[in-house]
Amino acid sequence: MKVLFDLSGKTALIAGASKGLGCEIALGLAAAGAKVILAGRYIKALDRVAQQVSDAGGSAECLVMDVADKAGTDAPMEAIEKSENGLDILVNAVGMRDRKPLDDFKDGDFEGVLNVNLTGAFYLSRAAANLMKRRGYGRIIHVTSIAGPIARAGDAAYTASKGGLSALVNALAAELGGDGITVNAIAPGYFATETNQGMIDDPDVAEWLSRRTSLGRWGQPQEIAGAAVYLASPAASYVTGHTLTVDGGYSSHF
Repeated sequence: MKVLFDLSGKTALIAGASKGLGCEIALGLAAAGAKVILAGRYIKALDRVAQQVSDAGGSAECLVMDVADKAGTDAPMEAIEKSENGLDILVNAVGMRDRKPLDDFKDGDFEGVLNVNLTGAFYLSRAAANLMKRRGYGRIIHVTSIAGPIARAGDAAYTASKGGLSALVNALAAELGGDGITVNAIAPGYFATETNQGMIDDPDVAEWLSRRTSLGRWGQPQEIAGAAVYLASPAASYVTGHTLTVDGGYSSHF
């Protein structure tokens, strides 16, 4: 059974690995045996995660990359092809949020969110798929959100971008299946990451989550890793075009 979740010998690129859920996914993939390439905009933050991987006995490299910059995506991907002899797994955990009412959006604000959360994901997927096609194998995993199919006021840009990302996952799964590449998504709910610290410290939010989620609590960041390991592993070899929701039961009931 262990071999079903063994990623030994695989190379995984995790975009958005410097903190939060991306960091935990990188640690999880490394623990399963993958060599992880940690990608993000800030090298110091990536170095800290790389040290965590190393301390746990894993193998990690760092790669400065901004997925919102198409020109800055293609070159690093080609470098991976040359140095690693290919790419097996891509996890895109990059995301930005701009919570505010419609009337507060200035020209360009909406496009800025789409550029990071959706357009960047498209070009990153294309670059990764081009490497994976050469070997007839690949796993692409995008981190979307429950704030795609489920909306709330004051979050239009993020909700639209994540809903679009879920649709992109389906489209890529349909197109790339014949090349041996699966494309799936993970949709997290409320996780206790540093980005959500303000809500974590709010007792009213904690009380609301205790009623709203089946498990009655925040998700802990490390609880996202298992979903990524599964979708990247041989255990999910016949799973594609799927969004795996990890939300403690938030979206399953009223």
